Amino acid sequence: MSSFVLALLNSLDIGLLLFIIAVGLNIIFGVLNVINFAHGALYMLGAYLTYSFIAGLGFPFWITLLVAPLVVAALAVLIDRGMLRFIYGRDITDSLLLTFALLLIVNQAVKSIWGTGIHIVNPPDLLKGSIQLTGGLSYPKYSVFVVAVGLLTLLGLWFLFTRTRIGKIMRAAALDRDMAQVLCINTRLVITGAFAFGAWLAALGGVVAAPMRAIDPGMGDKIIIESFIVVVIGGLGSFPGALWGAIILGLLHGLGGRYLPDIDLILPYIGMALVLLFKPYGLMGKGKAA
Repeated sequence: MSSFVLALLNSLDIGLLLFIIAVGLNIIFGVLNVINFAHGALYMLGAYLTYSFIAGLGFPFWITLLVAPLVVAALAVLIDRGMLRFIYGRDITDSLLLTFALLLIVNQAVKSIWGTGIHIVNPPDLLKGSIQLTGGLSYPKYSVFVVAVGLLTLLGLWFLFTRTRIGKIMRAAALDRDMAQVLCINTRLVITGAFAFGAWLAALGGVVAAPMRAIDPGMGDKIIIESFIVVVIGGLGSFPGALWGAIILGLLHGLGGRYLPDIDLILPYIGMALVLLFKPYGLMGKGKAA
């Protein structure tokens, strides 16, 4: 029973981290109608900036947690204004090709700046060690922090999209951009803001993941695959779907890694295939199938 409880806790840890990243991908698609292949590269950039700020500049982790996502969001504004704005309104394959090119550019830039080796970031002193749970179980403090960040992100997004004017404007632009313009909403500003916000979420995931995972040039490619699995399972463009998709993928990783280690790597793909067979729009998706 203790091993099962730990597996569930690990699943929650993995799932909420995936949610932070995948929900940014969903927001970008929902508002911009762009499938952003470069999302994983922005996540990776957040992790590498964390390494540079902490190991190179001596920033505390807590300052880095605030600064690194803002740097990536500022870069996203430049990407949107310099590149993406030219393909809005065109076929979705154009955005796929452009963002895939951006993925390759960022990957090569990371290798040129930081090299191809592996980098490690230690968690802050406050989050080192474990806490004791009932039944003699111990759980890493940093994993508790990841769960807390995921839940705060979930609460913050719910509040943003249901209780604030900015969130309602973003939802209006996602539902009908032409009508939003008729209502004097600056849709160009909304689109840029949505892309920057999605990039901020990706980079936040990178900062949070940096003390948990080795930082290497391939980490962005892996996370974008997992993020796409999340949105396919939950439904492309669905905010609740991103949460459920991330939790399901977290369970597949957490429980599969403990009880089915031989097939752990293929379990997410099996889950995605089953969803596509029986729920082609995703568990909570609507409209055209992802």
